[in-house]
Formats: sequence, structure tokens, C-alpha cells
Amino acid sequence: MSIFDLGGNLAAGALRRLEAETAHRTTIRLLKSWGPLIPPCGPDDPRLAVQALGMNFPNPVGLAAGFDKDAEVPDAMARFGFGFVECGTVTPRPQAGNPRPRLFRLTEDGGVINRMGFNNRGMAAAAANLKARRRGARAIVGINIGANKDSIDRIADYAACYAVLAPLADYVTVNVSSPNTPGLRGLQNREELTRLLGSLLESRARTVVRPLLLKIAPDLDGHALDEIAEVVRASGIEGLIVSNTTITRPPLRSEHGQEAGGLSGAPLFELSTRVLGGMYDRLGGAVTLVGVGGIASGADAYAKIQAGASLVQLYSALALGGPSLVTRIKRDLLTLLARDGHCSIVSAVGTGSRAQN
Repeated sequence: MSIFDLGGNLAAGALRRLEAETAHRTTIRLLKSWGPLIPPCGPDDPRLAVQALGMNFPNPVGLAAGFDKDAEVPDAMARFGFGFVECGTVTPRPQAGNPRPRLFRLTEDGGVINRMGFNNRGMAAAAANLKARRRGARAIVGINIGANKDSIDRIADYAACYAVLAPLADYVTVNVSSPNTPGLRGLQNREELTRLLGSLLESRARTVVRPLLLKIAPDLDGHALDEIAEVVRASGIEGLIVSNTTITRPPLRSEHGQEAGGLSGAPLFELSTRVLGGMYDRLGGAVTLVGVGGIASGADAYAKIQAGASLVQLYSALALGGPSLVTRIKRDLLTLLARDGHCSIVSAVGTGSRAQN
């Protein structure tokens, strides 16, 4: 048992007694100290392998952005069996984010509400951490980029982050969908999104070519999704992450269920999966889709894959349930693939979509 597994098993004890953000920072510190000693998981079953974004993923289960904001422990997290790890969100300049408390466990609902506000140490610190990765590290690591809250030119912020961080990462995610930076979601509008992606593609042409993915909100109507699909297809970017947190509030039982911020975890699952399936139907395989939102089991991950995701990500369930969840999800995915007669993850992608039925 690794020290982080032990921390997960003691979640009802020491770490869970801490305020949520304090517990998170404590976990990061432990991983920085003990991460290299964590025994890596063994090789993944070849049926879980996915070729996407020009890379060979050993399995489709990734760690979503938000856990490792400053790229401090990506390889330590990969040792728990993730097929890839996404760090960030990173902004050009350091920023403190919103006042605390800003992170709330919704234990009774299997969810989390956050209003962090892109708290991070800035792109220079993230770049230094990525450069300091141990030689020979093989984990696929993506970087999620955003704009500073007080920026006068947010599109320039994204281009700056790409130029600094893309050479140090395997792919770059453009986060225009956080609900905790005022006005940021406006970049999902057709005109602004076209300008943003055009600027990033120009930056990519001048620096280094890395796959570009766009992370969208789940709170968009059909017309907005149509426009995003058209812009994504025309731009030539490689991927779409569906979705970020939601500002909607389904019925919740937890004490902090009406806190302001983005809701993630189990209450987001149905909405995010529905939007994912809608984007698969609109894009028809033109880009790689990554399904995020409420994954807490192999069945959840499989539902995202059937809706059109080639890759999936999770974070909230990991925080609530511990790192052994990753191994359970992969084991259950193999069972579900065998049940349905699929020889690989790839053959299951989109099998539940309207386009396939």
C-alpha cells in the first residue's frame, strides 16, 4: 500500500477532518515528498490502449485539471495508474484566486463546489516545475491554460501561456469555460472563439506544435453548441473536453449545496454526458473528445466512451474516494468491454450515440 493509498483510506480520519483546500494542499506536499517512492502500477491491458492526439495512451483514464494546478506532481499521480495527467489551470501571471473558503465537499451528493478563481503561481513557476521532471519520465502530461482575471487582453494571455508551456507538455487545453473568472465564458461565443483559436494556432506555428484541445461548459444551449462545433471543425484543433463544472443546481442534500461556484462530481454526470453525446453527433469524429464530469466508476467512464469520448478524466471522485479508484475503473472497463464483445476501447467509442443507432 502506498502512502497516498493510506491517505485515501484515512479519508474519514485526518485528511477529511481538515478544511477541503487545506487537505488538498497537504496531499500535494505529501506527493512532492513521497511521490517518487510510490510503486507504479503494472502495465495496462492492451485492450485499454488508445491512440489519439498523435499519442499512444496506455489507458483512457486521465486526471483532470484542477488537482495539480502548478504542475508539481504529474508523474507521482501517473504512478497511480492514470493514462495521462492534465495540470493547471495556469495563467501568465500568478494570482491568488478568490477569497477562502472556496472549495466545498458535497459528501452526501458525491460532488464538489469550487470557486477557486484560477489560483496558481503563474506560467513561469509551472514551466520550472515541468522542466524539473525526472529524466526519463514517460507520463503523458497536458497543460491547461487560462487568462488572468485582471487581464486587458485575454487572448494574448492564452498565446503567451502556449508559447511558454507548450514546449514542456504533450498537449495544451484552452480553458474558456470556468465559471469563476468573470466574463471568461464569453470566449465561447463564435467571434471570440474564432479569434482565440486563430491566435493560438499562430502561436503554435511560431513555436512548437502540440495538440490543442478546447474545454467547454456544460451550460450551453443547442445553438451555442452548434456554433462551437462549427468553429472547432473549421479551426483544425485536435480535441474537445466536455465538460467543465456547471453553475446549475440540481436538487442537492449537502450542507454547502447552494454555495456559489462550479459544481462537479456525480451531480454533473448526466448533464455533461448529454452535452458530450451532442458534440459527438455534431462533430462526427472530426476531433478527439474527452469526457469529464461525474465519473466515479467504470460504468460511468464506459457511459462517456459510449457517448463518444475516446479519453476520460476525473478529479472530484478521486478527492472523495482515493487513488485506488483508478485501478477499479480500469478493471471494470475491461469487464464491460468483454460483456459487450468489444476488443478495445476504440471499438466502443460512440456506440451509444444517436449517430450510431
